[in-house]
Amino acid sequence: MSKNTQADAIIAEARRYKTERESGYREQALKLYPWVCGRCAREFNNKNLRELTVHHKNHNHDDNPINGSNWELLCLYCHDNEHSRYEEDVRYGNAELRVKENNAAGSHNPFANLKDLLGKSNN
Repeated sequence: MSKNTQADAIIAEARRYKTERESGYREQALKLYPWVCGRCAREFNNKNLRELTVHHKNHNHDDNPINGSNWELLCLYCHDNEHSRYEEDVRYGNAELRVKENNAAGSHNPFANLKDLLGKSNN
């Protein structure tokens, strides 16, 4: 097998693996969570859903618990910003601290007071 053919086969296999992995956890996350960015609270629908990504809070894409505890939905822009900040910390700062901060920051719930708000509108 030539080097190009071997490289093409490795790349094709990696792409297949990535597609399988992403389709599994992405579909699960979209069923578990409201279609809202966990950082900027931008709302999504079927027309722009492709711009909503699944972020792994601990940056390990193979850590996909069924309960979604390592995931948060982020828009493309917030997701890119998150990874840029993480990469800067890996190069210049403390990446472990950033992972801990991300887990805390990812706990934002835009629907936390929804029940109270709905109750007030019924009164």
